[in-house]
Amino acid sequence: MNLSILIPLLNEEESLKELYSWIIKVMQSNNYSYEIIFVDDGSTDDSWNIIESFSNENPNVRGIRFMKNFGKSQALHAGFAKAQGDVIITMDADLQDSPDEIPGLYEMITAQKYDLVSGWKKKRYDSVVAKNLPSKLFNWAARKTSGVALNDFNCGLKAYKNVVVKNIEVSGEMHRYIPVLAKNAGFGKIGEKVVIHQARKYGETKFGMERFINGFLDLITIWFLSRFGKRPMHLFGAIGSFMFIIGFLAAGYIGISKLYHMYTGMKYTLVTNNPWFYIALTTMILGTQLFLAGFLGEIILRTKSNEARYKVAREVNF
Repeated sequence: MNLSILIPLLNEEESLKELYSWIIKVMQSNNYSYEIIFVDDGSTDDSWNIIESFSNENPNVRGIRFMKNFGKSQALHAGFAKAQGDVIITMDADLQDSPDEIPGLYEMITAQKYDLVSGWKKKRYDSVVAKNLPSKLFNWAARKTSGVALNDFNCGLKAYKNVVVKNIEVSGEMHRYIPVLAKNAGFGKIGEKVVIHQARKYGETKFGMERFINGFLDLITIWFLSRFGKRPMHLFGAIGSFMFIIGFLAAGYIGISKLYHMYTGMKYTLVTNNPWFYIALTTMILGTQLFLAGFLGEIILRTKSNEARYKVAREVNF
């Protein structure tokens, strides 16, 4: 199978028919063998019924319906697990991503041998203050932190080799950082393609300004996980040990200094009256706690179980 088109969605009943017809037109004109996987992330409108009608008329259409809204990352995770195509294309259901970009993305994966190609909405039709400027700041920070040279991490239009999506773990709200996850998994050939961005035709965006705040927090998380996720003791243990040693030496110096003053008959004060003693003691306590945090992290890492992060209500054509 050439292509798996993966579309996560939430309450997009107005755009689904137009999007479906557009994708089918592109598939037929390029003679692709394909599947379209719609993942309904807990829609409360008529989206699922529309998806079922597509699947009844076309066996290449498959659907996954969540019991409630679990988030885009979970929807992508469920779709990646089911995808069978040699190339997986992800796109949003709001018609802001153009299916006409699919052949170009497919070509970059198959002919130019990219592992992952991310769309770049160079010209956007979103609000400048509410989305464009925060997005530019966010993408700059993501580039500097991750080392992945992409201009648009947030673009939902991406193409992947099948082996890539089968070897990355998308959870929480990490869908923004799939290129970083791919890089950390060992897939180094990551490209970018300028794609058409269309103004939203129906409804309203499901994301507000809070997504950028969450995005920066996730960026810190993924930075930490990429460097210390498999060896938390290397960070916490090292810092904890260093702090404990500094505190221990400082406390020892304070104690020895008092004994020396007592021995030589010089004036001295009680150790408990010396504020530096409490600073040293606090440093030792914090160092011990950090060391224990690293130790517990290592234990959790070795005993963790992979719990389901979403519940599927129904599936069609799988």
